[in-house]
Amino acid sequence: MDALNTFWQVYSNLVLTIGINALLALSIWLTLSCGMLAMANAAFMGIGAYTASVLTMSAGAPFPVALAGGIAAPAVVALIIGAPTLRLSGVYLAMATLGFGEVVRVLALNADSITGGALGLNGIPQLTQWWHVVVALGATLLILWRLRRSRIGRAFEAIKEDPVAASLMGIGVLSHKMLAFALGAAIAGLAGALNAHLTFFIGPNEFGFDRGVDILTMAILGGTGGLTGPVLGALIITLLPELLRGFRDFRTMMNGAILLLIVLFLPKGLWDPQRYKTWWRRGSAR
Repeated sequence: MDALNTFWQVYSNLVLTIGINALLALSIWLTLSCGMLAMANAAFMGIGAYTASVLTMSAGAPFPVALAGGIAAPAVVALIIGAPTLRLSGVYLAMATLGFGEVVRVLALNADSITGGALGLNGIPQLTQWWHVVVALGATLLILWRLRRSRIGRAFEAIKEDPVAASLMGIGVLSHKMLAFALGAAIAGLAGALNAHLTFFIGPNEFGFDRGVDILTMAILGGTGGLTGPVLGALIITLLPELLRGFRDFRTMMNGAILLLIVLFLPKGLWDPQRYKTWWRRGSAR
């Protein structure tokens, strides 16, 4: 028991960060499942983090209210910007959403009275507990699992395969894309709110281009064929820097080399049940 307590005291933040990163990976998995390469999740995380932090620090709101605000604010913003941007596709959508992310970062830098400017917000109360992350991740996985098996999930899959054919079948392509975009923003905002109340501090540079690439890498690395992949990708991306800490100056190079090898030899990500079934059949045949 003492060993478990010692482990939790040392690694509790790392364990909770894995859960928060899993939420971020699931947020972009949702848009990818609808065929959208949207790179605004880091910005939505920042909106959720700042909204929840301001509600807690300035308005004295209870933590559940702050979390609700962190979920609602990015979802509303996603609905506002979604109408013009989601008519784009592919790299053009990625560029537009990256531009939106940069706008959010610059606004956070210049709104000193609200966001603290370049110095960020310090002294955010540490209200996030382990069960908050567990409940948030469990509820998100349950909702996305039900959504995937529903009529909406099948519509997402049809849009991903061929939006023109989906439209001819009577599926509202733009409305379904808006739904996926807003839900993804809400999940990213929840992750940002939990993270802000875990780390005491948030700043504009935490929600820039690098964070957006990390979120996408988690989903692609784990695999986008199911909900297990993004969670697995978040686990690896979060733990890899810690596991390679002994390499010191070569840690970044080793990190990149491992990710490159996985992308080259496992293009569908680590979690690909169909590939494992094929390997199992080949092994059984021998």
